[in-house]
Amino acid sequence: MEPVRLVRVCLTLVVIFSCGCGAHIASAPTLKTDQALLIFHNRLPHEVEVLYTSDFCYKCVYQSLVHVKASYNNVTAAISTKFPLSLQVESNKRNAILCRWNQTYEEGGHYSVWILRSDNASIATCIHTVDRKPHNSYLPILVAALSLAVTALLFVVAPYIYRKCRTLKFAKTICCHRPQYSLDNDEAHARQAEDSATKVKHKRLRSLDAFRGFALTVMVFVNYGGGGYWFFQHAPWNGLTVADLVMPWFVFIIGTSVVLAFSSMQRRGVGRLQLLQKITWRTVVLLTLGFCFLNYYPRDGPLSWSWLRIPGVLQRLGFTYFVLALLQILWGHKENQQKGGHWWATIQDVVLYWPQWLTMIILETLWLCITFLLPVPNCPTGYLGAGGIGDNGLYPNCTGGAAGYIDRWIFGDNMYRYPTCKEMYRTTQPFDPEGILGTINSIVMGFLGMQAGKIIIFYKGRNIHILCRFLVWATILGISAAVLSKCTRDEGFIPVNKNLWSLSYVTCMGCLSFLLLAGMYVITDVMGWWGGQPFIYPGMNSILVYVGHSLLGFYFPFSWEMRFQGNHWEWLFQSLWGTALWVIIAYMLYRKKFFLKI
Repeated sequence: MEPVRLVRVCLTLVVIFSCGCGAHIASAPTLKTDQALLIFHNRLPHEVEVLYTSDFCYKCVYQSLVHVKASYNNVTAAISTKFPLSLQVESNKRNAILCRWNQTYEEGGHYSVWILRSDNASIATCIHTVDRKPHNSYLPILVAALSLAVTALLFVVAPYIYRKCRTLKFAKTICCHRPQYSLDNDEAHARQAEDSATKVKHKRLRSLDAFRGFALTVMVFVNYGGGGYWFFQHAPWNGLTVADLVMPWFVFIIGTSVVLAFSSMQRRGVGRLQLLQKITWRTVVLLTLGFCFLNYYPRDGPLSWSWLRIPGVLQRLGFTYFVLALLQILWGHKENQQKGGHWWATIQDVVLYWPQWLTMIILETLWLCITFLLPVPNCPTGYLGAGGIGDNGLYPNCTGGAAGYIDRWIFGDNMYRYPTCKEMYRTTQPFDPEGILGTINSIVMGFLGMQAGKIIIFYKGRNIHILCRFLVWATILGISAAVLSKCTRDEGFIPVNKNLWSLSYVTCMGCLSFLLLAGMYVITDVMGWWGGQPFIYPGMNSILVYVGHSLLGFYFPFSWEMRFQGNHWEWLFQSLWGTALWVIIAYMLYRKKFFLKI
């Protein structure tokens, strides 16, 4: 039988390459980014159905892709190339799986799948051929990365080398022409050194502004589409992408800034009532901006209450800021109460703030109890899935479990109606990633940032102690995230999930935040190798940049209607162009010393 089968396959391949596949390619529809073309050729005497599912979709039910009629019929389908796909061919006549395969298709490629007879009547042979080679979808981002690297060398390394050369020349001048100082000069220089020390003592922490600006720049780039690459867009449900990193970083920075700013104001004698008035005003402004201005886009059509989204990014940031600032006002002024000789002296930056820690423990316990114990109608208790076709299609209306149920009960339809899971999981329920239950863990994330601020204050001038404590916190949080998620995307006790702001997501992002802040602190504030440019400019005007790009993002010159949608070149250029414009605007405002403060 083997020689006969070999001859049959050879003859089949001859037929395939002699039947004029080019005709199918010529009449193929135009492909968009992250799409490939599949042409199914049915050579069986009965109709077949092709089904598919994405490997990124957790336990998802197979969905119908195409039906191919019997005897030399062909059907064309455009498929996504973002994630690996599992496909199978079923016989409509016998309701049996004829063949099954898993493959990652590449962008712009044209592929043929030949469904042929086999010696075994219960199965078929599926042969793949490439009609048109795919193009390299990652070439645009590689070119962009190299261009940005060259730009960084020009604007960062070159001035650094120039300053070093000037310093060497100055040192040679001093060595060759050493002046003679009198006692009066020594006293004057001592006073000058003391004044310089005082200035250094009160200088602004550049690493924090650079961190904030870096997070904001990535956020703007992501909101402009990230070049259309899937890893610059939010994960469909569980897991992490670049887009899932930026908001927790921003929340972390809010916590650090609250501690540094309020400690300074409390040392200057600003009263609690004044501070309370200040945080209330700022919170109201943030809530108003988020609710009234950032809920509308031109694509939404006429203003209508029916599409108005009540939760939102600025609403969550405003409420998180208010809670963190309130904790700092009530129990925050402790840095002057440092005491040695106690067993807890090495962790005094934790012990002295025990009321704040008790509040966080209560909040996190509340999140855990509601998430895993609250009964949700027609859903399993403690469900953390996306619903829809996930989990074998058993819980189609349970998107988000308790978090989604609470938001739908309170807000109704005034929520985000296009969650990231909608396309892949085929969900029908609205779900808001900035909902009520997730805000609890947003506060916890900000509190981790407050801990970073306390470390900076308690161990000011002792950089090794600061860095060691940052690394200890990063290690503790990283291990916690690994245990909770079991180092998997979907199988952990609590999966890493940005939509839910799960506990493992907070610990994972807390780990990354401590590491990133430690790195920026070393190279900017300790070693002075980098001044934070260009991120420091949007970092010092964060509200203006965020609100501005949200309101004007759909208008020229920040974006335009793209003409070349078959690859990532134009989309990536548009995303980088819009982001660069806001960095330039922030730089011009920085030069003019204009900073929008609330």
